[in-house]
Amino acid sequence: MAVEALLIVDMSNDFVADNGTLTVGKPAQKIVPYIRDLAASFLAEGNVVVVSMDSHQQNDPHFKLWPPHNIEGTEGQQLYGDLYDWFQKNQHHENVLYTPKTNYNAFFKTDLAETLRGLGIEKVHIVGVTTDICDFLTVAGADAEGFKTCIHKRGVATFTDLGETMVDHMKRCFHTEIIE
Repeated sequence: MAVEALLIVDMSNDFVADNGTLTVGKPAQKIVPYIRDLAASFLAEGNVVVVSMDSHQQNDPHFKLWPPHNIEGTEGQQLYGDLYDWFQKNQHHENVLYTPKTNYNAFFKTDLAETLRGLGIEKVHIVGVTTDICDFLTVAGADAEGFKTCIHKRGVATFTDLGETMVDHMKRCFHTEIIE
């Protein structure tokens, strides 16, 4: 039984592509090969890979804070580039899961924690965007649910200058393991 899971957070066209409505752009594009290879490694080792994706309706109140993004059923909500290809190839694998989320934290009002516990997961690795918002809050959510947490610095990116600060906060606040 798997004991670790990789959470790929918000690596959608809207967050990664140059023309995405809330894009991190080149820094996010740069981490795609690392995430793809890490996901392949997790599956090869019998672990779990979870794609956790923002999922919003057309008139979501969330859009009072942010530009419309990751609207259900749009190209903007699809995984970006090589990650899309990887997911299409592996989406029917028993250890690949898709979890839509309506909040920054992938554990908030989803069944993710229950699902991972049911699979015997003890440790959650987080990659994706953005380091200082969804990644940070997903680490907080995983910690609150009793999971050990790990962040891969080569697998996260943000559109602010707070990336390093938030990784440090993850380590200090949640005892998150940092993989350089």
